[in-house]
Amino acid sequence: MDLITLQNILDNTSFLVLFLTMLIYWVGAAFPSIPYLQALGTAGVASANLCIATLLGARWLEAGYFPISNLYESLFFLAWGVTAIHLIAQKMSGSALVGVVTTPVAMGITAFAALTLPADMQTSAPLVPALKSNWLMMHVSVMMLSYATLMVGATLAIAFLVVTKGQNVELHGSSIGTGGYRRSVSLRKPKTDENPENALEPVSASTVAVLNKATKATTVTGAATLSIQRLSLADNLDNISYRIIGLGFPLLTIGIIAGAVWANEAWGSYWSWDPKETWALITWLVFAAYLHARITKGWQGRKPAILAASGFVVVWICYLGVNLLGKGLHSYGWFF
Repeated sequence: MDLITLQNILDNTSFLVLFLTMLIYWVGAAFPSIPYLQALGTAGVASANLCIATLLGARWLEAGYFPISNLYESLFFLAWGVTAIHLIAQKMSGSALVGVVTTPVAMGITAFAALTLPADMQTSAPLVPALKSNWLMMHVSVMMLSYATLMVGATLAIAFLVVTKGQNVELHGSSIGTGGYRRSVSLRKPKTDENPENALEPVSASTVAVLNKATKATTVTGAATLSIQRLSLADNLDNISYRIIGLGFPLLTIGIIAGAVWANEAWGSYWSWDPKETWALITWLVFAAYLHARITKGWQGRKPAILAASGFVVVWICYLGVNLLGKGLHSYGWFF
């Protein structure tokens, strides 16, 4: 079996595995009492990740360069990143809902690459002169990993909005995600005195401290229809989304800096304001605003989740949308 045949088998296999894994996660969400579905889903994502890694390795051996120079290769590298970050996020959260929202993204990416792109765009080709640089691996791989990480974080924020049913669930916990949730509690306790004026007495300062420590988290407005389990899940999703985006943002920053250095070597300018660079900056600003709101302003809950969800769209525009234009210094190797 030659390397090209192996690649064709692996790309279709990874799509099929991710499709079946997505169904497993969805069935598990609909029927949570069925045992072992989450374990099967995790095994499916790990298998798909291994298939994609093997595909990229075979591609590297066949072409002789790091396989991230055209749309087909970058899509599979992106899918590999999404599956890898999924495994991290699920390990951190312990929730199968992570797979419910991330596996459709990974499956859609592999379907687009394996089933939609024409054959001539799936074959490897010699690198164009602009890509013959050691910066190819450094810049592009870090950017793609940042896209994958930010996509996973953004999809978890979207899941938070769905779980809370659009209600104004405001979390007021630690910015590093050590919150929880609470309904309003009274800091007074009943007395058995028959006098109404003495029916309540203040709770001691030590009790207040314990309550404050145990309830670092939520003010729930209009959440009477949300169960305790749903509120706990929403809090978990909010925390994991924040942590994953906090991982992706430094990767995006490093990727942009590496790209600027490479641009200066290749084109004599650190920044040229072409569409790709402009949207990379917009993406950076969106997630910088999200992290600023979380860390400095103490935002948690619906407001930052909406900002992160908009970042999901911005990432796709930066990665794929601007290449539809076929303009700018980054138009080679994609659609035109």
